[in-house]
Amino acid sequence: MLIIEVKEGESIDRALKRYKRKHRQINLMRQLRDRKYFTKPSEARRNQILKAVYRNEKSIQEMED
Repeated sequence: MLIIEVKEGESIDRALKRYKRKHRQINLMRQLRDRKYFTKPSEARRNQILKAVYRNEKSIQEMED
């Protein structure tokens, strides 16, 4: 769980901004989505390979343009 302590004299807007920044840094939503359902290790590896192939094809396509 992500906890942000509001410092004395600090505005709520500033504390909220710190919370959002820390939330993005630790990829909390991605972790929650990943833990929602169990994925087999073989599926995880397959997804990683598919993502790498997609990124590779996209970078090659950008180089050609």
